[in-house]
Amino acid sequence: MKRDHIRNFSIIAHVDHGKSTLADRLLQLTHTVADRDMQEQVLDGMELERERGVTIKASAVRMNYTANDGQDYVINLIDTPGHVDFTYEVSRALQACEGAVLVVDASQGIEAQTLSNVYLALEQDLEIIAVVNKIDLPAAQPEEVSKEIQNLLGVAADDVLRISAKSGAGIQDVLEKVIQVVPPPTGDELAPLRALVFDSHYDSYKGVIAYVRVIDGSLGKRDLLHLMATHTSFEPVEIGVFSPNMKPIDSLSAGEVGYIATGLKTVRECRVGDTVTLANQGAAEPLPGYNQAKPMVFAGIYPTNNEDYSDLRDAMEKLQLNDASLTYQPETSQALNFGFRVGFLGLFHMEIVQERLEREYDLDILATAPSVEYQIVRRDGAIVTIDSPAQLPDESTIAEIREPWMKIQIYTPQEFIGPIMDVCIKKRGEYVTTEYLDTTRVILHYNIPLSELIVDFYDRLKSVSKGYASLDYQYDDYRAGDLVKLDVLVNTEPVDALALIVHRDDAYHKGQKLVSKLKDLIPQQMFVVPIQAATGKKIISRANVKALRKDVLAKCYGGDITRKKKLLEKQKKGKKRMKMIGQVEVPQEAFMALLSLGDDD
Repeated sequence: MKRDHIRNFSIIAHVDHGKSTLADRLLQLTHTVADRDMQEQVLDGMELERERGVTIKASAVRMNYTANDGQDYVINLIDTPGHVDFTYEVSRALQACEGAVLVVDASQGIEAQTLSNVYLALEQDLEIIAVVNKIDLPAAQPEEVSKEIQNLLGVAADDVLRISAKSGAGIQDVLEKVIQVVPPPTGDELAPLRALVFDSHYDSYKGVIAYVRVIDGSLGKRDLLHLMATHTSFEPVEIGVFSPNMKPIDSLSAGEVGYIATGLKTVRECRVGDTVTLANQGAAEPLPGYNQAKPMVFAGIYPTNNEDYSDLRDAMEKLQLNDASLTYQPETSQALNFGFRVGFLGLFHMEIVQERLEREYDLDILATAPSVEYQIVRRDGAIVTIDSPAQLPDESTIAEIREPWMKIQIYTPQEFIGPIMDVCIKKRGEYVTTEYLDTTRVILHYNIPLSELIVDFYDRLKSVSKGYASLDYQYDDYRAGDLVKLDVLVNTEPVDALALIVHRDDAYHKGQKLVSKLKDLIPQQMFVVPIQAATGKKIISRANVKALRKDVLAKCYGGDITRKKKLLEKQKKGKKRMKMIGQVEVPQEAFMALLSLGDDD
């Protein structure tokens, strides 16, 4: 195929603005998928993606299209993940394109991720085609939304395409605009091979399948290849294109999008953003922008039945084959026995992994409260990084504790500014500025600690704004804070899985709230069970779970008081001994209580 007849583009949108539905219509219009094989969200292969309406894994598809000018074109659509946790993957997918179709819902207008994805596309210098979708909805306001896009991108409101991806109205105009506006790929076919890996998945027969966009040069199926970031060499098992299923071909050249079946056994050897070149006489410089995905949120994942530990380990290994950003290592807990400390890109990523473990691998698991990575500066000047409160060293050795802070942007109608600011202040947020999008909508900029953001911030934001506010966030930096470890003692034994790192000002009321919740959740024993919250050696809150009482006097029909006292004394001694050796089972619900330690419950 001649290079000036190739177009590579991506679709970017906020969650649920119709990105996958538009992709379906494009596949139908170009007859890439036969009508009998057509289903909703063709490119979303996971059951979870269909159910939640969010693209979790990027994918690519090659479409052949005869335009109105009578010419045949090859159009590569690179679908991007649809959540802020996967921003790095989105940026690599956009780097593989020359253009992007920006989809905005006609009833909701521009939202948080719409804007963050537009900025990512502008950073990559892409041509942006603006599209207003869902114009057939009763609540649609295509005129107002087109004006919003005009203010954002500077394109005339009349040039914004208006479509309905559900009914198929205006879909052909999108393809024609892609051919007219998106430039053909650049690159030197005679230069040494450089191909960008923008996604990968694991296949049990062919090893890691790398999704690539060839920037310079070309590759054939017999070429010995080399990955520049991981320094791994391999001979491809197969190369081909997606249409939308994998279709083997003999070669890929500059400007084309396809896949390489590498035969490698782990995704760690073939990371998103890496550059593929020839093992002999390859490129001297890799493509710019490669980063190793860094987990931001950590949680302990344990099997509810300890016998399932080996099944959980196998499941984690299989998940990591398809998801290089997932990190885990074994850990043990006094309360929960054996499990894993798992690192995630964000809270949504954590939710997805938990659901996949439960559904795809049929495991009953228990996740501890999410935590973030803290930097501990010791008195001797050494800096230690920890991701679990249980790893916090003795208080006397610590000079300061630093925590990660995030820059957040909240997009909201004006009437919710007050309640949203109130939520941010309670979560230790620092106000930066307010931007007015138009007469009714604003962007609030705040800095906020990541530890406050990951627990229930998003739920609170949605409830105070009646679902209208949307959120976007980026890492800012580490800052020192007055942080302390909040320990929970059940029957005077610390339960490491219930420990938290909190701000000193919040320690008292969080400890009190946690103790009150645990008092209701921990079952009664034959002896009194004290539940305490402590910071260092200081107990800041306590509650007792009352003992189950056995009526030992039931068999005393007569006799004097000394006989009854003797029996009660005997019971007292028994309870004391039982308390010393008794084990208190902490139920699953107790660990879930950590997730709902709100400020105004």
